[in-house]
Amino acid sequence: MFEIPTSTKQHDESRQGEALLLEKDPQKSNGRKLYIESYGCQMNFSDSEIVASILLDKGFETTRDYKEADVVFINTCSIRENAEQRVRNRLKEFESAKAKNPGMVVGVLGCMAERLKSKFLEEERLVDVVVGPDAYRDLPNLIEKVDEGSRAVNVLLSREETYADISPVRLNTNGVTAFISIMRGCDNMCSFCVVPFTRGRERSRDSQSIVKEARDLFDAGYREVTLLGQNVDSYNHENTNFANLLEMVALVNPLLRVRFSTSHPKDITDEVLYTMVKYDNICKYIHLPVQSGNSRILKLMNRTYDREWYKERVDAIRRIIPDCGISTDVITGFCSETEEEYQDTLSMMDYVKYDFAYMFAYSERPGTLAAKRYADDVPEEVKKQRLTEVVDRQRQHSLERLTTYVGKVHNVLIEGTSKRSDKDYCGRNDQNTMVVFPVDERYKKGDYVRVYAETCTSATLIGRIIG
Repeated sequence: MFEIPTSTKQHDESRQGEALLLEKDPQKSNGRKLYIESYGCQMNFSDSEIVASILLDKGFETTRDYKEADVVFINTCSIRENAEQRVRNRLKEFESAKAKNPGMVVGVLGCMAERLKSKFLEEERLVDVVVGPDAYRDLPNLIEKVDEGSRAVNVLLSREETYADISPVRLNTNGVTAFISIMRGCDNMCSFCVVPFTRGRERSRDSQSIVKEARDLFDAGYREVTLLGQNVDSYNHENTNFANLLEMVALVNPLLRVRFSTSHPKDITDEVLYTMVKYDNICKYIHLPVQSGNSRILKLMNRTYDREWYKERVDAIRRIIPDCGISTDVITGFCSETEEEYQDTLSMMDYVKYDFAYMFAYSERPGTLAAKRYADDVPEEVKKQRLTEVVDRQRQHSLERLTTYVGKVHNVLIEGTSKRSDKDYCGRNDQNTMVVFPVDERYKKGDYVRVYAETCTSATLIGRIIG
């Protein structure tokens, strides 16, 4: 899920072949190899780790090369308009591999599998298995059905499934940062969103299983965890709310940094903000999607807050955590959005001055409330023009925010070497800004360092280690 500060989001449909070769007990191995490719949000990547765990427990090994795999899965996303076509194009690339290995099992997992199950089975003869987000435990059984000559599908949604008892296999991680899913599903019926229909109703994991997973990750050498949920602020399990959970995870070890995503403006509380202040290892960064700066459009979106409520929550963040980084989501050209209403979004951006944002032109998703109730009547050229202006405005704000970080010392967790040069380290500061700095042999990946920021681009701080 992942972050390009000026254009894509956690639920962008970017592709990542993410399977690794992992050691298996020879006595348990079934001799078959698994390849998983994930699209979309951080939750999808987390789900792929659950799928890998389930199948490795059944004797599979993982591979990075789909051409040598016996089972190939695409974990899909339904958020963006062109996601379906990109998945279909990718399936075509698997055809030649399956022609050489007729026994290969090809499956579609995740949100798109739930939404388009009939299409995949009827139109994509290559697809053997279609499995929704709540049915991953059934995969060994479904693969067995395919081996026997049948095609298999399970897209049933659950009110109980959280996969709390499954220890995810960490796929293609840097060994330093990891995601922990704390809840599944969503009860917010935002009119533009398919998630409630593809992931089902909201349910929270047992807090002790979350704390145990965080502790196990720390013991394995990880130094940062991100708590994931469609709306983490609505976490609630046996009288443990999100502020309580945040504190419990922070107490695992002061050297374990804690992040979370995503917050909902209607639910984020001062209690959460004061908990963030209380613990130095809880990062001072909040992703707070606004979607629109206009109250009428927010009502059409069924966001359950208005412009003034959102501004009050931002004011509370700035008051309680003055150095907090804030990012957001913005949709341009939602149904019936006028030019004046669009200007309210720009003025909201000017008011908050987000560190970065994920920005999209509205695209109607079949099955959503908006698709049923409202006409998608803003011309595409208007949507795109507004999006261009929003991106330009955010680029200005990102540079402005990063400029305030220049000349200051930042606590940075080294995540590895920079993509551009192995002579530079990279990592993020508390505000989730990427920081790049020269390699210093005294420090290694997984170490915390103090970095003096000397300059910046619109997306990156550039500096040097001072200790």
